[in-house]
Amino acid sequence: MCGRYASSRKPEDLVELFEVATWDPKEALAADWNVAPTKDVFAVLERPVREAGPEPVRQLRVLRWGLVPSWAKDPAVGVKMFNARAETVHEKPAYRRAFSTRRCLLPADGYFEWHTPEKLPGQKAPKKQPYFVTPKDGAELAFAGLYEFWRDRNIPEDDPAAWLATCTIITVAAEPELAHVHPRMPLILPRDRWDDWLDRSLTDADEAAALLAPPTPGLMELRPVGPAVGNFRNNGPELLERVEPEKEDAGTLF
Repeated sequence: MCGRYASSRKPEDLVELFEVATWDPKEALAADWNVAPTKDVFAVLERPVREAGPEPVRQLRVLRWGLVPSWAKDPAVGVKMFNARAETVHEKPAYRRAFSTRRCLLPADGYFEWHTPEKLPGQKAPKKQPYFVTPKDGAELAFAGLYEFWRDRNIPEDDPAAWLATCTIITVAAEPELAHVHPRMPLILPRDRWDDWLDRSLTDADEAAALLAPPTPGLMELRPVGPAVGNFRNNGPELLERVEPEKEDAGTLF
């Protein structure tokens, strides 16, 4: 599961890192150290641009986190659809079509998970300990994602407000070093898989599913952080600072 993450790099840096060909500076987002579902996020995707012809162009776009299927009657369903399981994403009606032709990358610094230590006899219920999971080398992450378009039938089609662009993050079983905190983790795609994942000509479900292999284990740091991240209104780089957990938490976890 991935229900919170951090994405603080400037769009200009993302354009360079992901070799983006087109980006509208009007679609700018501030650094966000506490991204929660329903927030707007940056996504890298490939689609034709009307002015440039039929060939797909790599773009940096702003999408809302929480996928709304095109057939949904109410966009509120996106609140619960911020994650999609890698094991079933190719067959679930909500994600099947997007998995075929609307794959994207979601840039991130890392993600948050919460661990609840085991309650020992005679002790009060332990507090949840948040952790920030981030690359040990400080590199940028790219989560595997899907995006979709939903149209509000009450608004004329040529009105930009008629269309809602949303996304979801694909998750896999957590690697052993991280599974102590949570059994799932976002699928982190290595750089050598970015091009294939974004390739719109790759429509075969089996071939696309082959790209869902988990990343090499041991590359991530499990960093205990403070409880302030639990409130999505809190936002700042201090949320990523290491805060040692209580002794019983560390003992139970490790």
